[in-house]
Amino acid sequence: MTTRPAAISRALTTTVATLALVLAAAACTTSEPPVGPTSKTGLPPATAAPSAALAPYYTQKLDWKKCGDLECADLRVPLDHAAPDPSKDLTIKVARVKARDQAKRLGSLLVNPGGPGASGIDYVRGGAETIGGPEVRRYYDLVGFDPRGVASSDPIDCLDDKDLDRFLAADPTPDDATEEQALLTQAKAMADGCQQDNPDLVKHLSTADAARDMDILRAAVGDTQLNYLGKSYGTFLGSTYADLFPQRVGRVVLDGVVPPDLTSAELGEGQARGFQIATQAYVEDCVTEECPLGSTPQAALKGLDDFFRQVDRQPLPTGDPSAPLLTEGWARLGVAVALYDQGSWGFLTDALREAKSGNGQSLMQLADAYAGRRPGGGYDGNLMESIYAVNCLDRPDSPDVSAYETYAKDFSAKAPTWGANLAWGALPCGVWPVKSAVGPHTVAAPGSDPIVVVGTTRDPATIYEWSKRLRDQLDNAVLVSYDGDGHTAYGRSNTCVDSAIDAYYVQGRVPKDGLKC
Repeated sequence: MTTRPAAISRALTTTVATLALVLAAAACTTSEPPVGPTSKTGLPPATAAPSAALAPYYTQKLDWKKCGDLECADLRVPLDHAAPDPSKDLTIKVARVKARDQAKRLGSLLVNPGGPGASGIDYVRGGAETIGGPEVRRYYDLVGFDPRGVASSDPIDCLDDKDLDRFLAADPTPDDATEEQALLTQAKAMADGCQQDNPDLVKHLSTADAARDMDILRAAVGDTQLNYLGKSYGTFLGSTYADLFPQRVGRVVLDGVVPPDLTSAELGEGQARGFQIATQAYVEDCVTEECPLGSTPQAALKGLDDFFRQVDRQPLPTGDPSAPLLTEGWARLGVAVALYDQGSWGFLTDALREAKSGNGQSLMQLADAYAGRRPGGGYDGNLMESIYAVNCLDRPDSPDVSAYETYAKDFSAKAPTWGANLAWGALPCGVWPVKSAVGPHTVAAPGSDPIVVVGTTRDPATIYEWSKRLRDQLDNAVLVSYDGDGHTAYGRSNTCVDSAIDAYYVQGRVPKDGLKC
């Protein structure tokens, strides 16, 4: 599964959006004056000059121009930071909403909503009134960007729309060797398509590459230290940045953590357990009223498993001529997206009731929302391709199909509903055409200013233990815990979390390590 925050809601159709994942602007204001960033380590902000080859990138000035309600600019970065070649430069698209109080402005707050592959520009465009509390928006320019290979920043395009439909519709839980080979064919199509689209770019789409781009962006917006909000995969990007440039860490919040040392198998196993926990919470809520899956939580869980098996055998009509059948692949995406936020559980129940009566239209709407797919065909952005282009560089996997059979057995023992699905989901990374020299690794960010890590106890996509794992790795970090459901916590209507993070950004007050909300 992708690791995406509530930005998914903005991809929902109008009908779905009213009942689905909504960012809330609940936060406290303060009459205290803002406090500008100062190093709490006793060390000055990093001032080390970039290498001569990188200096032109670090000294560039952004040419901001009006683009709707935002200001937009282009940032030039090298394809290969180790060997810059201006003829191969990439363009990173950037957008901002300026601080409301420019006289007391604290700097820029760079944001990444997750994925990998979600658009930071869309995040700022859709959430400029809900990213952070009113005081954060008053004193910080909100800066969103599309990382390299993503959305509008030299996007990687691996499959055409019809082939991507086939890839997502494929049976994600193969039952025999024939179905395994069919899934392997789809995995190779994705991997080969990315390689053929841009053989140079596909080698340089790792998170470390994106983190180095972000340091150039930090310099271009005029900040000596990075102020940052990373959600979901954005925590991987943020912690990677912190480890590469610890002295340039300013006020950094990492919410819904993906630790950089996770292997591909650990990622899949953890997400399988996370979605199982979220599914358990959903069915316990579902049975409080008339639940189409069963009258008890145990019966409802079995009912969902039976439903997936039934759809695998006999797909349902969707009413969409470009994707006329709701396969198990589409159905699982539709259920999964609704588990990201408890506000969408009611719509999921209605969609499942409709599907049980033989109509897959509403579940297909949810699946479309997950994939950024327009009803009737076509995709907004390239999230479902760039997620593999990034993840498979960061976390290679085995080329041996038998490894995934073992994963499926092991994962399913802990997460019966989602184990096989998440086990086979990494298959493209087993046949990926290029390898990274980095791979999974721990991070420490020695000498950084305090980093705030936020974890949600029943987060389906980024399990709570991963937040503790990253906090323990980082030399200077605190953990804020939210006891609740859904993916990520900050800006999702919990005033305890919101107030603590707002005070950190505006006042520089680091939350107490172990704060529970």
